[in-house]
Amino acid sequence: MKKSAIAIVISSLVALQGCSNDAVTATQNVSQSQTPLAPQVVSASEQYLSMVDQYFNDTLELEPIYATYVGVNTYNDKFGNSLSETYLKHRHELNTRYLKQAKTIDASELTEELKLSHSMFIYDRDMDLKSEAYPAYFLPINQFYSTVFTMVQLGSGESAQPFNTVEDYQNWLSRLSGFINWIASAEQRMQQGIDNKVVLPRTLVERIIPQLDAQLVESAPESLFYAPINMMPESFSETDKALLKKSYTQLIESKLLPSLQHLRDFVKGTYLPNARGSDGWSGLPNGRAWYQQLANKHTTTQMPVDEIHNVGLSEVSRILSEMDQVRIQVGFKGDLTAFFDSLSSEPQYFFTDKQDLVDGYMALKEKINLVLPQYFNVMPKADYVVKPVERFREKSAAGASYQSPAVDGSRPGVFYINTYNLKAQPKWGMTTLSLHEAAPGHHFQIAIKQELKDIPQFQKFKGYTAFEEGWALYAEYLGIEMGLFEDPYQYFGKLSDEMLRAMRLVVDTGLHAKGWSREQAIQYMKDNSPMAESDIRAEVERYMAIPGQALSYKIGQLTILKLRAKAETKLGDKFDLKHFHDQIITSGSLPMAVMEQKVNDWIEVELKKH
Repeated sequence: MKKSAIAIVISSLVALQGCSNDAVTATQNVSQSQTPLAPQVVSASEQYLSMVDQYFNDTLELEPIYATYVGVNTYNDKFGNSLSETYLKHRHELNTRYLKQAKTIDASELTEELKLSHSMFIYDRDMDLKSEAYPAYFLPINQFYSTVFTMVQLGSGESAQPFNTVEDYQNWLSRLSGFINWIASAEQRMQQGIDNKVVLPRTLVERIIPQLDAQLVESAPESLFYAPINMMPESFSETDKALLKKSYTQLIESKLLPSLQHLRDFVKGTYLPNARGSDGWSGLPNGRAWYQQLANKHTTTQMPVDEIHNVGLSEVSRILSEMDQVRIQVGFKGDLTAFFDSLSSEPQYFFTDKQDLVDGYMALKEKINLVLPQYFNVMPKADYVVKPVERFREKSAAGASYQSPAVDGSRPGVFYINTYNLKAQPKWGMTTLSLHEAAPGHHFQIAIKQELKDIPQFQKFKGYTAFEEGWALYAEYLGIEMGLFEDPYQYFGKLSDEMLRAMRLVVDTGLHAKGWSREQAIQYMKDNSPMAESDIRAEVERYMAIPGQALSYKIGQLTILKLRAKAETKLGDKFDLKHFHDQIITSGSLPMAVMEQKVNDWIEVELKKH
């Protein structure tokens, strides 16, 4: 009888290591008594899950700040310089390797849920590789998204970075050192951008300078990065407290503040004079193709930007008509423009106290929570709180935003409301904004995704703007059925927010594909909505900074509504809205094509049941 493979290996090791005769005899007995071992069969699902788990771990090592946000604290001392050549090379190799490996897996042998995941995984790797054709690293900061903001938030003690132990504090010092290196890299990349004519519009650079100025203070204790020292746990020894205080002071004063000062001086003295006069991406080398790629990425579709522009024009026309019906319903005597002016200026539509605005959203939370069980089988375990946007970023921040809860349940989700300009926060817009940012919008979809047990880790934390923003806009629509818009003014608020998303299709494509100026975009939004001019300016400048992102909201919502209408038509009386919502939000965030396939499959299964 032939020895099994494992017996041969054991025998070889015995000979090499000079084992006793007893060991040799035992090995021979095993080889004589056992039949050859059958090769272990690994299913396609096991192969896939093993691969994506390894991918997720590799990604966490490459993106240590991302790891902190998803609750993995192994890399809390690392920064991860996404602007370095080493990082770019590793990211390319990772995407190339895993795309090739994923394509070797027989998807037909996967479970239905993993088929969706597999399609999503291949889509991501392919999209990441296609994005490498464009030098986004030449534009490392803008006024809307900034690593500086991220680091200030992490260092506040109220975000994902933990500050519970002495090691936590030391980890943050190490991460700050990495951030200082990143600042130098950002200057180098921006200089390369100047050399290659890939720079930000002048208006946006002018917005960045005061943001950097806000970080420049006289001494370490005045810096936002010093915040952890002011909240050290009582359990720390006096020796540890003194050493940490000294270390933080030295790092901030001798390295961090000088680096931020140098960045600010570079932006103002070198970058600003070389900023471009054009406002859209078409003003960059190969900018039109780059913009189409960004539109594809954010919408997770292949829709041509000209088609998106036309969809926007059609939606703006429809919503204007509905707004006029509200004007007639409430008995307003002037035309629609006068109605806009009234809603945007009359004192009864605004709070005069910032806390009253926050309290108003807390009251809405309770009202909405009462009706949610009628529409959802699955709801998040995590709660959310309402907070005002921090002062250091309130001037440039959006009117509202959402931050996901901690994965381990230690921190709730946060619905941020910008209280900087109360005239930009009308009372009539509160219901729709709460539905969008909190429940059942972003909070529901993102918290549920993080709490799912039967999907790979990478899928829990991956997000697609079209899916997540499309869902949030759909949540606003759902408010109609929930009976939350019986007040015509609140319904007008819903139309106003929907109008914003429709205008985005027109303005974003106008700026980046049709040669619109910033002023032209601002005027279009003023003509078609009651938004405060300060909000309009911030919105237009946001589109200038992150092209294509604003397209995702309306495209995502229209896709979900289309799928719901299809399911209602095909299933008729058998259609169950709760079950439809289960299909949308219980697999995590999905590209539009993958989501459509999931819903189509569900419809077929339901038809067979009946």
